[in-house]
Amino acid sequence: MWHLAVIDDEVLVCKRLARALTKDGYDVQSFTSAGPFLKAMERSPFHVVVTDLRLPDMNGLNVLTNVKKRWPGTEVIVITGYGSIENAVAAMKAGAYHYVTKPVRLSDIRHLTKGAVEKVAMRRENERLRRALGGGDPLSRIVGKSQPIQRVFDLVHKVAPLDCTVLIEGQSGTGKELVARAIHGLSPRASRPFIAFNCGGFTEELITSELFGYEKGAFTGATTTKVGLMESAMGGTVFLDEIGEMPLTMQVKLLHVLQEKRILRVGGTRPIALDIRIIAATNKDLKQEVTAGRFREDLYYRLNVVRIPLPTLAARREDIPVLVAHFIGKYRALFGKPVEGIRPQALDILKNHSFPGNVRELENIIERAVALTEKSEITVEDLPEDLRDLEVEAYGGEALLPIHEVEKRHIQRVLAATGHNKNLAAQILEMPRTTLWRKMKRYGLHGTPPGDTPS
Repeated sequence: MWHLAVIDDEVLVCKRLARALTKDGYDVQSFTSAGPFLKAMERSPFHVVVTDLRLPDMNGLNVLTNVKKRWPGTEVIVITGYGSIENAVAAMKAGAYHYVTKPVRLSDIRHLTKGAVEKVAMRRENERLRRALGGGDPLSRIVGKSQPIQRVFDLVHKVAPLDCTVLIEGQSGTGKELVARAIHGLSPRASRPFIAFNCGGFTEELITSELFGYEKGAFTGATTTKVGLMESAMGGTVFLDEIGEMPLTMQVKLLHVLQEKRILRVGGTRPIALDIRIIAATNKDLKQEVTAGRFREDLYYRLNVVRIPLPTLAARREDIPVLVAHFIGKYRALFGKPVEGIRPQALDILKNHSFPGNVRELENIIERAVALTEKSEITVEDLPEDLRDLEVEAYGGEALLPIHEVEKRHIQRVLAATGHNKNLAAQILEMPRTTLWRKMKRYGLHGTPPGDTPS
């Protein structure tokens, strides 16, 4: 709750202002002189102070100056029946939020107070964001405690101080940009810009002008010189997302930049030296793309100095409860909803979902559930309909099957979710690969297409 103080030597005015502001939901204390107010301020600072200019023991301007010197985060509104330009100027120079003359309408005071409170709230949020960005481990935005994600943390800590190119590989929704930002945040370049660019869906001409910039008159419509993203990131990091989507002809230009550490704006004649770090990311297997002729081999090796593979959410299922709690907290605050947790049955469904969209899909599910639920806990009914169908399968029909049939079907689902990647499937099932191979042979699952049951 916001704490307000009203100071006026006229008791009736003081009570009238305090009563009106209390109705607006503020915690208001009233004072008829400056001394008791300052003692109360020492005990518990007020967020906003409304003070008369003439007080029996101190001038209102002195109150204002005292408050702004010792509690700069407090906003002060000055009221007086003796209005003058000199007083107004003095009050604003001393840091007053606003200066008004009597007679004052209650609606004006309520409006000014609301604005002052919003200013305090905005300042607090900005300070919170500065602390979040400037302090602590940049990896704190990546939530998880499983072994696969801990291996990612280890790689990030090792590579961040080294000024080398990094290639991040992972499916969509696994957090590639978060990892890139963490590398930047832990690097000596942390105080310089981090600029992200998605290479997918753009023509070579657009990518060139965005990354390298162009000179005035370079083409029709180039009425001014434009500084490219790489030049804007000088001293910092450029994150090239979905690098596998970059056109082949543009790949040649990027390779030249990596080799020469210089760019040439479109239409320019003077090379510009670059001091940037490149971090690239892809959801494709670039080795396969090289073999297929869709990605340059020389560029691949330039980018792949250090490779960081990101696990799918299916490969780090023990992180799902932690992620769910994190997203509930995030959207509870964002939406102002009293959602405190999730029911065990709903969490079990999430823990057994294959999550083709990975962490991004889980976040979307929790965001939707928090937004729509009217309860204090997320229940099965708050989950998307296709996920609720899993409840019938998990708690209905299979309850009457023999245990070996349940195991067979579960192995099938994991194989389907991993695209029949046996190493990944064995990791998810927490069994040695040889054990998985024997069970697949026993159940006749060799070469089984996803979702099919062998006869």
